Amino acid sequence: MAGDALSDLLRTVRLTGATFFDIEGHEPWAVCSPAPSSILPKILPGADHLISYHVVTAGRCFARIVGQEAIALEAGEVVVFTRSDPHIMSSNPALRADPPTADVLDIATAGRMPFYINCAGDGATSARLVCGYLACDAQPFNPLLEALPPVIKAGDVKGDGGWLGQFINLAVTEVAEKRAGSETVLTKLSELMFVDVLRRYVESLPPQHTGWLAGLRDPHLAKALALIHDRPAHNWTVEGLAKDSALSRTVLAERFTRLVGMPPMHYLAKWRMQIASELLSAGNSNMASIAAEIGYESEAAFSRAFKKMIGVPPSAWRLGIRTGSGSDEA
Repeated sequence: MAGDALSDLLRTVRLTGATFFDIEGHEPWAVCSPAPSSILPKILPGADHLISYHVVTAGRCFARIVGQEAIALEAGEVVVFTRSDPHIMSSNPALRADPPTADVLDIATAGRMPFYINCAGDGATSARLVCGYLACDAQPFNPLLEALPPVIKAGDVKGDGGWLGQFINLAVTEVAEKRAGSETVLTKLSELMFVDVLRRYVESLPPQHTGWLAGLRDPHLAKALALIHDRPAHNWTVEGLAKDSALSRTVLAERFTRLVGMPPMHYLAKWRMQIASELLSAGNSNMASIAAEIGYESEAAFSRAFKKMIGVPPSAWRLGIRTGSGSDEA
């Protein structure tokens, strides 16, 4: 039985949560996000993509990507900046703020989490937030990141007892009590929260929406994607995928290309290289075993395909050399 393509992707791209801030804002207040380049080396060395999130646990505030319209947030809502674009959290959308200095980041990441920040204005407390980051790999192939908008706002429907409300209650408890293991608990909670936000986003997509997440919503394409993720080394053909996904070859090829953005065999080739890049970075497998694990009969064939698609030989990738993607052939 095929697995869950979304879960498999999140595992393969090393999604992990880290570095938490407990922010208390007193009117007027504003906090600017630090640059991703100053955060990533501290929370997940080797990862190349940062996702920021802010959960409003009390009061209300505004969030905005620098240069764009502000988004109003109330207690029980979360905003996720999927590309960690420079953004400002504030009590008033007109307020400006400078990014934190490097020494503040060093103190925050070196100490026990969550790190408390008192944004002190002259007024009363207007908001409490639990903020944090998730890191993951974007290269060589992360179709999820390509499918997400820069910012997602989510919240439970009033009275439905949804997961976000439970997350907030648990996060508030962990922040307040600072028990042993609280940082680990917050890490896992943030990862679960992000998955729930993704689910809500997928459910909200209009019927005409295209992209990898739209493919997950289509039951036949979700099956095809799950098969590819579950058995990447299998000698897949469009005919075989179509049969196992209960579609004709023509319909699968057309629908997959239209929604996911590439033909099924190109997706398979890219996914194989994503798995290979993870195994190469881990450094625990030799080239021959990696080639076999993703469906290549020889180390030489794998090396040629990897260099053609990724732009560098597998050995260079293992050493940390990165470049742009090339062709999409399996």
